[in-house]
Amino acid sequence: FFINGKHYTIPMAIEESSVVAAASKAAKFWLDRGGFKAEVISTTKIGQVHFMYEGHVELLKSYFDFIKPKLISDTKSITKNMEKRGGGILDIELIDKTSSLNNYYQLHASFETQDAMGANFINSCLEQFAKTFKDNANGFENFNSDDLEIVMSILSNYVPNCLVRAEVSCKVSELNESENISPEDFANKFLQAIQIAEVEPYRAVTHNKGIMNGIDAVVLATGNDFRAVEAGVHAYATKNGRYTSLTHASVEDGVFKFWMEIPLALGTVGGLTNLHPLVKLSLELLGKPSAKELMQIVAVAGLAQNFAALRSLTTTGIQQGHMKMHLMNILNQYNANKQEKKVLVEHFKTNVVTHNAVVDAIEKLRQ
Repeated sequence: FFINGKHYTIPMAIEESSVVAAASKAAKFWLDRGGFKAEVISTTKIGQVHFMYEGHVELLKSYFDFIKPKLISDTKSITKNMEKRGGGILDIELIDKTSSLNNYYQLHASFETQDAMGANFINSCLEQFAKTFKDNANGFENFNSDDLEIVMSILSNYVPNCLVRAEVSCKVSELNESENISPEDFANKFLQAIQIAEVEPYRAVTHNKGIMNGIDAVVLATGNDFRAVEAGVHAYATKNGRYTSLTHASVEDGVFKFWMEIPLALGTVGGLTNLHPLVKLSLELLGKPSAKELMQIVAVAGLAQNFAALRSLTTTGIQQGHMKMHLMNILNQYNANKQEKKVLVEHFKTNVVTHNAVVDAIEKLRQ
C-alpha cells in the first residue's frame, strides 16, 4: 500500500483468502494513481458513569459543580503516567437523561489516551469518579446520598469523535484497467453502487461488512479489539437516523473521488501489543506506527477492500475472483501438484467452480 507518500506492507489476519487478494489488488491499482491519502480528524474517547437520582435536579447540578474538581484530582494516581504521554481526562459533564428514562443521569467523560486503546485506563478513571461522586454526597448541603444510586461505570465503544478519513482520487480517464467497460461507464456504475448503499439498508449492511473485511483483518493482526471497532463503526453508520453506506464517491470536473470517515479507537501500546509474537511482528512490519498512524492504515485497508468489491460487482461480478481463490484453496486441500494446478486452472476458466466439480476433476486427472 502507498499511503501519504509512504509504502506499507499491511498484515492481515482473516480466514478468507479472497479478502487479502482483493485488498492487494486495490493496493496495486492505486499505486500508480497517487496512492491513498489519510488523516486523523480527532482522537477523543468516551466513558460514562450511569446513575439514578430521585432528588431535585438543580441540587444535583450544584453538587456536580462542587465535586467536579475532586473527581479529577482523585484520579491523579491513575492519570499520572497517561498525562506524561500527553493524554488524560479532557472533560466531565453531567447529562440529564430523564426524558428517556425516569431518574436517569450520567457523568459523561471524554479522554485522550495517545497510543493506548485505553479501555483499562478509562474504566479505572470512571470507577474512581463513581466512588468519589457517591462517597462525598452527604458532605454537600441539603444533598442526600440515599437519593443517588450508581448503576455502572463503563467506557463506550461508540467513538464518533475518534475519527479518521481515508480517500483516493484520480482522473476518470485513468480508471480503466483492461476491464470490458469504459472509464466513464465504470465511474457511473461505481457511483450508482454507492448511491444504492446510501439509500438501501439491506445493501448497506453487506456493503459495510465488506469494508470491515479489511478493517477487522488489520485490527486483529495488530492485537486490537475488533469487536469494539465493529460495534462503533456500525453505530456510526446510523448517526443520521438510518443505516447507510460508510463510503462515498463523486465525479467532479473529470476527477473521480472515493472516501470514507469512520471512528476507530486503536492502540499500539498495552494489551497484546508487547506480548503476542505475531502482533509484535505485525507492528514491526508496519514500522512500529503510532496509534494515529495505525488508524490511517486501518482505514485505508477498509477503503481498499470496498473499492475492490465494488469494482468486481460492477464489472465482472463478485464470484469470478472469489471462486478463483476458492479453486486454489480446494486444489491445495487435495495436495494438487504444479502440473495438476495448471491443467485444472485452465479447465475451470470455462467451467463452474464448485467443491464437487473440482474434486471430480482432480480424481479424473489422477486416474
